Amino acid sequence: MTRQIVFHIDFDYFYAQCEELRNPKLKSKPVCVCVFSGRGNDSGAIATANYTARKYGVKSGMPITFARKRLADHDDATFLPVNFAYYSDISEKAMEIMKVYADVFEYVGRDEAYLDVTERVESDFRRAGHLAQQIKNAIRQSIGLSCSVGISPNKMLSKIASNFQKPDGITIIRPEMMESFLAPLKIRIIPGIGIKTEKRLIEMKLKTIHDLKRLDIFTLNKEFGRKHGTYIFNASRGIDETPVRERDARVQYSKIVTLSMDSRDYQFLSKNIVKLCGQVHVISMENHQMFKSVGIQLIYSDMSSRTKSKILKNSTFNLSELEKNAERLLKDVFDNKMPAVRRLGVRVSDLTEMTGQMNITGYF
Repeated sequence: MTRQIVFHIDFDYFYAQCEELRNPKLKSKPVCVCVFSGRGNDSGAIATANYTARKYGVKSGMPITFARKRLADHDDATFLPVNFAYYSDISEKAMEIMKVYADVFEYVGRDEAYLDVTERVESDFRRAGHLAQQIKNAIRQSIGLSCSVGISPNKMLSKIASNFQKPDGITIIRPEMMESFLAPLKIRIIPGIGIKTEKRLIEMKLKTIHDLKRLDIFTLNKEFGRKHGTYIFNASRGIDETPVRERDARVQYSKIVTLSMDSRDYQFLSKNIVKLCGQVHVISMENHQMFKSVGIQLIYSDMSSRTKSKILKNSTFNLSELEKNAERLLKDVFDNKMPAVRRLGVRVSDLTEMTGQMNITGYF
């Protein structure tokens, strides 16, 4: 049986590193890239910080006012607004380099991707380590960015591994190492285990993955539902059968906006969802693309986020269909007790070339 080898490549402090790239003088300074809310000079939150700033306790999601207090003794501390267009351009160049080395390439976001390299390295973890270093060298020489790579038999383990020796690291988890590697780690390190699940597990006197393995699948399913319980059971044993799937950065169109005020008012959020739908629809029409998937994203005031998507029965370019489904998704995720929403986004994906009659005079 062929032994699968998966890379998870994650760029170190990506937004801040991009800013250092175009202004090398920032490298020795604390740098914070901020999502400013537009409601005052320091209103907003930290999107990411470089490692110099992190030494003083600055981290993603922290209010800008708190970060300034942490860096009050550093006159050279720099606070910059996010520039997503610039970061996307840098990301696209890096992703093009990665694709050359992959059997299967899966884009995840501006700063991360999965690569299945099983055939290229002939299931050899030693060769996989050399290939990872080649990729890191190629990205550094061509673009100037550093990244960390996790290498393992599956996506979940590789994602954990890529965060293990940051910055600029390579971590390999061979099959025979899985149990010993995972055992001492805190349960929260498993992707998909959030604050609520972790809290319940701690109440059950479980803190590490070694502790978690004491629970049988029936107990987990009873506590967390069959789907999530089964996932936790498998994840604690290093099992993940999710394949690396071809996914490119340009398989969706999206718009995201910082709201004029943080809000949990449904009517206000719905009004902004409809406005975003219109903007996304214009982009898809300009590119002659129909869509079959609609999604929304809510970024809360504490910088946590929630996404929800839906696959439609048929591809469409209909604006009303987009608005109807986006509003339905908003209803699904809306909760009066949720944190106030700071940023709101709409996206369409599963794109296909527009065919047939668009209107009475236009054909594609």
